[in-house]
Amino acid sequence: MITLARRLQGVLETTRALDFLGPLALRLYLAPVFWMAGTKKFADFESTVQWFGNPDWGLGLPFPALLAFLAAGTEVLGAILLVIGLGVRWISLPLMVTMVVAAVTVHWQNGWLAIAEGTGSLFASERTIGAIERLDRAKDILREHGDYSWLTENGGLVILNNGIEFAATYFIMLLALFFIGAGRYLSIDFWMARRFAGAAPERSVGASFGGRRAAATARIS
Repeated sequence: MITLARRLQGVLETTRALDFLGPLALRLYLAPVFWMAGTKKFADFESTVQWFGNPDWGLGLPFPALLAFLAAGTEVLGAILLVIGLGVRWISLPLMVTMVVAAVTVHWQNGWLAIAEGTGSLFASERTIGAIERLDRAKDILREHGDYSWLTENGGLVILNNGIEFAATYFIMLLALFFIGAGRYLSIDFWMARRFAGAAPERSVGASFGGRRAAATARIS
């Protein structure tokens, strides 16, 4: 039994040769998310600044123009760096900050769920249960007075709850990238580390060898 377990563990260890696929998948998943978020902010930057600064219908943040530019710029730059795998651990930090700010200022009051779910959901709240009740009523009205089959031909009707689910998910993915890095082979980070860190051990080995040789010579003499 122990021999079988060791063999299975050995087979499992061989998959380490493909461990670069994990961070690559995270990078390629997150890149379009942040690209779309950032470019959308820049596309109508004036409205973005107003939303950042307005306390009545927006976020009510100080220095809205500066914060809007930093948020949008971080997202656009982050998307590019994630794709090419450059400075991934560094850019993960400000991107995580943007996710925390978004979760706290925009989504927190709506609970966890991004899409409203009813009583069968672990994360359902009074807000989402009420939303599902209204959605069911809206569906009944559409079935009675509209072409419901045509309306739902390309997808079902849902109600956006806008909770922290997506922001938290992206934060966790970025946290993983912060600790594991961009991954091997298909990232600039890997080749830069291999180029520059690879020279240091050689110098260290040479220095260590030289030190041992000098010490041996001293002992001989």
